[in-house]
Amino acid sequence: MEIPPFFRDRADAGRKLAECIDRSRVERNALVLALPRGGVPVGYEVAKALQVELDVFLVRKLGLPSQEELAIGAIASGGVRVLNEELIAELRVPADLVDRIAAREEREMERREKRYRGNRPRLPVRDRTVILVDDGLATGATMKAATRALHVDRPSRVIVAVPVAAKETCHELRSEVDEIICAFTPWPFQAVGNWYEDFSQTTDEEVRRLLCSGRAGR
Repeated sequence: MEIPPFFRDRADAGRKLAECIDRSRVERNALVLALPRGGVPVGYEVAKALQVELDVFLVRKLGLPSQEELAIGAIASGGVRVLNEELIAELRVPADLVDRIAAREEREMERREKRYRGNRPRLPVRDRTVILVDDGLATGATMKAATRALHVDRPSRVIVAVPVAAKETCHELRSEVDEIICAFTPWPFQAVGNWYEDFSQTTDEEVRRLLCSGRAGR
């Protein structure tokens, strides 16, 4: 029997995810960092419900040129690179190809950061509780890169919060952060998009609009 989608769209997922967060444990100076692009509509709803600030945290998946959805790793702001060494070895991906893919994604990450924020600086992270939000976790490579990069900025606590995730990925990430909140861990998992009625691509303009609204509405 096929299981129907659990969320209408990313906004609905964000509202349901916010209900899973214990607000008494979230300080007033907490910060939601959403992974663009799909994590921003989710993070916006979480930040609004918790009445905390919203910003983006730039991370890019490293996908093979012939199979872009197949992640061999990820990069994040600050020069952090997380690679799936076993998959790279299994597929015999040359080191110079990995470097070329990473360089391409670094250029795209810089472009997006400028487009999303404009001239606004990153919100400070040090000594704050940070809630990292995405629209779902499959392999977790992108989120793992984000958590490792974020620790460089010395937040007081790091919480990963997602509407839907593969159960084994949630378990793997627990050692990386102070807390992980997965609202829905279906089995078999298959893919993040399977659990949304509307999983259409989030646009750059939508990200900009939600960021402006999130910063102004606190």
